Amino acid sequence: MCGIVGYVGFRDAEPILLEGLRRLEYRGYDSAGLATLHGTRLHLRKRAGRIQDLTRHVRDRPAPGSIGISHTRWATHGPANDTNAHPHVGGNGLVAVVHNGVIENYAILRRQLEAEGVLFTSDTDTEVIAQLIARNLRTVSGDRDWGDLPCGDLIEAVSDTLDLLKGTYGLAVVSPHYPDVVIGARLGSPLVLGIGEGEHYLASDPGALVGLADKVVYLKDRQLCVLTRGEWHILDQERSRVQASIHEIEWEVADADKGVFEHYMLKEIYEQPEALENALRGRLSDEEASAHFGGLNLDTQALRRVERIILTACGTSYHAALVGEYLIEEFARIPVEVEYASEFRYRNPPIDRNTIVIAITQSGETADTLAALRESKRKGHPTLALCNVVGSTIARETDGGVYLHAGPEIGVASTKAFTNQVAVLTMLALHFGRMRHLSALQGAQMVRELRGVPDAVRQALHCHDSVRRVAERYGHANNFLYLGRQYHYPVALEGALKLKEISYIHAEGYPAAEMKHGPIALVDVDTPSVFLMPRGPIFDKVMSNLEEVKARGGPVIAVACEGDEEVAARADEVIYVPEVPEYLQPLVTVVPLQLLAYHIAVLRDCDVDKPRNLAKSVTVE
Repeated sequence: MCGIVGYVGFRDAEPILLEGLRRLEYRGYDSAGLATLHGTRLHLRKRAGRIQDLTRHVRDRPAPGSIGISHTRWATHGPANDTNAHPHVGGNGLVAVVHNGVIENYAILRRQLEAEGVLFTSDTDTEVIAQLIARNLRTVSGDRDWGDLPCGDLIEAVSDTLDLLKGTYGLAVVSPHYPDVVIGARLGSPLVLGIGEGEHYLASDPGALVGLADKVVYLKDRQLCVLTRGEWHILDQERSRVQASIHEIEWEVADADKGVFEHYMLKEIYEQPEALENALRGRLSDEEASAHFGGLNLDTQALRRVERIILTACGTSYHAALVGEYLIEEFARIPVEVEYASEFRYRNPPIDRNTIVIAITQSGETADTLAALRESKRKGHPTLALCNVVGSTIARETDGGVYLHAGPEIGVASTKAFTNQVAVLTMLALHFGRMRHLSALQGAQMVRELRGVPDAVRQALHCHDSVRRVAERYGHANNFLYLGRQYHYPVALEGALKLKEISYIHAEGYPAAEMKHGPIALVDVDTPSVFLMPRGPIFDKVMSNLEEVKARGGPVIAVACEGDEEVAARADEVIYVPEVPEYLQPLVTVVPLQLLAYHIAVLRDCDVDKPRNLAKSVTVE
């Protein structure tokens, strides 16, 4: 969940490490630190709190050297304080380590080391790694021939340590005994190597390397990398050198800049029309009256044989999957199940032949989604992924997939990734439907309607001022209800999640008809209900649900189609969105919910982009 940045080269490492950490702030953290090497001297600086606290500390006590590692920590073992912040050292400064992930057997290893006389200074599982590497470095035999690699003993000490660990890790290691080398390793936690000229980088996310390295290598599980100024090497599980694929970073420095916006989240809400254009570009065919994808890697006959689809995801991606269930069942007539990845990975459900498992993820590194995907592959089912990050673990391990092309999403609360996921799922529904029963006329109409989505979302953004006024009126409330039916039930869940994530207000999403089966007991004058009710086949039913809330004195905020006077006459507040076909309505109705959460969070003086306790990429259970 945290951030790693490493550097070896000819420049001062400290400013490069700090800037890299700033670019990873969105991942969530509660402390930060760095270690540099100047000759054979190790300089360690770390602080609880924000990166600016570390920056002030380093300003008072500079950390010289042209090689170093750094980290932002999200506490798992031990509270957030200076002592538990990374890097951690072993052997009284023999090695320094930063670590993402969780070591499940750290308690056993710690007791063994303490029995050998090792003194621990922190509560973390990571210090076990540092102490083990230091112990192994002292006792390494040196018998193995590492060829021309400059640090065979250190590689062996790290390798022997990794063999003892159970759990997940993304590691960066330096030692003053090897002052020209950074070693990295990964298992279940992402790590990427950045290639420069006379300098190389290591990071947990390619976003940290934008503007520094144009080319990157994504480490695979159980691989280890060795970086010096002039060289880089990838070693496999047997510690033999392997060839690695080099990828281009598609992001630009401007993508990581807030521009004219106060927060990344607001910027990303406003980027949705362009992001949707990127998702649709080149995938809609007038000639075939369908959508097509280049990376599914399943032939037409295999796709026609599909009798069931399982969508698995977490958080916001799960809500997009729920929309996908409605879409695929309506247009492709294929049964769909939506599973929380965290539950699906541990269940043993019967899965028929001709079932495809589709993982949906923004980062491509979500631990539960990855585990669910691997379990499906183990049982022989074809797997696909909807993912936003090229080269991510899930993108590499599926049989095929579709990139979202949403661009970098830095705010922790996902916005444009959700809309692009829904757009891609809509195109998948069209693709499957045209192979089955959808006529060419129906397909051509959907193609036309999909092309109009970016402009419809641009128009939906015009609700900004009215949403701000609603936020000012109801931002004091401590509970919200979000209600919708059919396509809008998942949107209600997503709206409630956004409010919870960034404003810390308790909010719940429900199918509107379920109100009378219990939740209506929560309705009172201090609990606003947000109704999603653009025109559709069951509009009158939702209106009846609205009347039930009004009859009990509950304030009603309605999201409705432009000019709907019937809704305006009954709701306390109305937020208008453009009228679009029912199956595309989630793409416009989610916009005011995103803005509502944003403005309430701002009014309550919350940290919009870095909400407490949350991380952008959840790589641990």
